[in-house]
Amino acid sequence: MKQFQFEYKSFGQFKNELTKIKQWESSHIVSKTVLQVYSVELENSIFIEMFAAIDEILPDAIYLGCSSNGNIIDGKISESDIIIICTIFEYPSTKVKVLQYDMDNPAKAAEMLAEEVNKNNWVKAIEFLVTMRGKSMTDFCDYMTGIREDVKIFGGGAFAPDINSNTACVYSKEKGYSEDGVVFMLLGGEDLHIDSMYITGWKPLGRNFKVTSADGFILKELDNKPAYDAYYKYLKIKNDENFFCNTLEFPFLYKHNGIDLLRAPVSSNPDGSLEMTSDMEEGVNARIAYGDPWTILDSVNNCVADVGEFQPEVIHIFSCAGRRTFWGADEVSNETFPFQSIAPTSGFFTSGEFLRTGKYLNQHNVTLVIASMREGEKTNKSKETSVRKEKFSGKVSMVNRLATFIEAATEELEEANRKLALAVVTDGLTQLLNRSEITRIIREAVKNKNEKLCLVMLDIDNFKSVNDTYGHKEGDNVIIALSDILINVSEKSEDIFSGRWGGEEFMLLFKGFDLDKTADIAENIRKKFAETKFKKSENKTISVGVIEVKDDETADTACIRVDSALYDAKKNGKNKIVIF
Repeated sequence: MKQFQFEYKSFGQFKNELTKIKQWESSHIVSKTVLQVYSVELENSIFIEMFAAIDEILPDAIYLGCSSNGNIIDGKISESDIIIICTIFEYPSTKVKVLQYDMDNPAKAAEMLAEEVNKNNWVKAIEFLVTMRGKSMTDFCDYMTGIREDVKIFGGGAFAPDINSNTACVYSKEKGYSEDGVVFMLLGGEDLHIDSMYITGWKPLGRNFKVTSADGFILKELDNKPAYDAYYKYLKIKNDENFFCNTLEFPFLYKHNGIDLLRAPVSSNPDGSLEMTSDMEEGVNARIAYGDPWTILDSVNNCVADVGEFQPEVIHIFSCAGRRTFWGADEVSNETFPFQSIAPTSGFFTSGEFLRTGKYLNQHNVTLVIASMREGEKTNKSKETSVRKEKFSGKVSMVNRLATFIEAATEELEEANRKLALAVVTDGLTQLLNRSEITRIIREAVKNKNEKLCLVMLDIDNFKSVNDTYGHKEGDNVIIALSDILINVSEKSEDIFSGRWGGEEFMLLFKGFDLDKTADIAENIRKKFAETKFKKSENKTISVGVIEVKDDETADTACIRVDSALYDAKKNGKNKIVIF
């Protein structure tokens, strides 16, 4: 695999570079030649002229590209508006195919892609460029799960030099220039190896917020309050012309499809809702994350080491335009240039980054997506990388120290709150639900009854004699032993609730269980407890009442009826079950 990277300075210079590539091809074995063109220029006439030159000088070459918010060449941000990355595949087994579809129907585009991939077993990876500004990509990502799970997928959203603009374009040899389209490059062959990964470097800070209202990429409420309140209350970020730049350091971080994703606010609306860079689902827990250059570069250097192990011949980077804004043009190359020490590194600054993890294609923000490629097997010796380890050795930035302190303090506070919340609803001795909580759950279940409900009430037989004869310590041991049996039963099903009703009495609610099944479980509890031997009081027994809640009765009448069933069990010899 050979790669040529150059900036577009003039049309004459561009044609000269193409001629040099043609001359190189004439003396080497060439399987496929692919030119990727990234441009902050959106004028179609420039591309028409460039593509005509490619068709003339390199008629067999494949070309594709998109508009961008800036370009990466030789691992650094380019000063030119247009860059050209020419990758020449040399192994005869390597295959490349480009497809281009309209994005007026994202689901249809994903469906057509899946059909193409599934009938071509050679496909190992898909790289894609897409116009996505102002539209939700959730359905598109969901439909991409239909593609074979062994196929890696990565790509970036086309952009414009103005970060507030929705205008963007993609183009390819397949269908030319489009302001609403997607270009897929299918890559594969037995000798082509591709790896991909992502880097955020942003770390969670502070407490969880629950997304209580959202509509696509409009985040309306966090914890039932306007979403903007979180930024003003905790970070004193004002809703002014600097809002986007200030919040880039503090995007939201949450889990989706098993991985951490970042979502950055673009602007704040008058109603306190936030326009996000991508969709956020209602019900998820999100945390504000912080960006610290020291921490980010540490993450980058760890990734560089991993990429080096793969021994790529070329590296492609999709970097969020937000990261460019965060660093500034003078510093953003700090996180991309280290990869150049491994292999030629190129890419562009995107409106969104995409990477498949498992079967899911995830849309990222404020993230680096890294794609590494190699023809042939790895060599025995890994290439040395130029990671500046001495810069980070034994040092932690002040921001990192403060964030670590806040994180630890937040975890301690959340743990204390969890314990406090648990204490309110549980019985101190048995760790079962207390009477107030089991009563609440029963009343709620009966009020909203849409399935079978059964109640089981238990009472330890002759319990007073245990306390009187052997003391309250032995009495507690008997109660705890029965409680452990009930806890074990509840842990086997999320639809069984166990509570201490009072003293030596216990109540269980079974949701979705019929009377026979409930009675069988109650009988097993009775037998297991009867087999339990105590140090002083030896074996004890329980009496049990079982009922199915009727459609026309209240929680109170159901509890009275199960108590009557228990009373009958006590009156008729104890150590038995009575079913009403």
